[in-house]
Amino acid sequence: MTIADELNLSELNLDGSHAIAKKGGEAVAYQGRKKAKTTNILPITDANGYILASTGLLAGNHNDAYNLKAHLQVAFKWLKRLGLDISGAYFNADKAFDTKAARKTCFNHGVIPNIDENKRNRKTNKRGRKRLFNQDVYKHRFTSERSFAWIDKFRALLLRFERRAVYFLGAHFIAFAMINLRHVFQQ
Repeated sequence: MTIADELNLSELNLDGSHAIAKKGGEAVAYQGRKKAKTTNILPITDANGYILASTGLLAGNHNDAYNLKAHLQVAFKWLKRLGLDISGAYFNADKAFDTKAARKTCFNHGVIPNIDENKRNRKTNKRGRKRLFNQDVYKHRFTSERSFAWIDKFRALLLRFERRAVYFLGAHFIAFAMINLRHVFQQ
């Protein structure tokens, strides 16, 4: 049995995770909400919680949707290069990722954006048809939160002590591989 047999690509979930950077370093900046210097990473999981792709590291002073179009394009192309058919999949993300560019990128790659509407992005009422949003599918987004809980068990990823971004990103990739492989070894 392989992980590819276990993947459920009907839903893709995106969320961000901030790690406090105690010693500073590359891709680190002050984030007011955490009141510390942080680094952000945005993994994409499938419906079962397997981590399929991830962005690079982002400085913590940027919001989650910063440069999201470019990150999604790279992630979707990476998934297609791996031979994963993501066309027709729901793309679940919270209100922080509600941008016109993110929705357009999803449509361009054959993915259905299921992003909760962020009312703060709009000064007036939206004209025209309502945005597609399936609340029942959106509830399944907890699988990405569960994957983050597993990532947080790796203490070196919860608090960042590496100054070089490549080392911290590499540690994330090792954690992603361990999370994905644990299902294979349990059976």
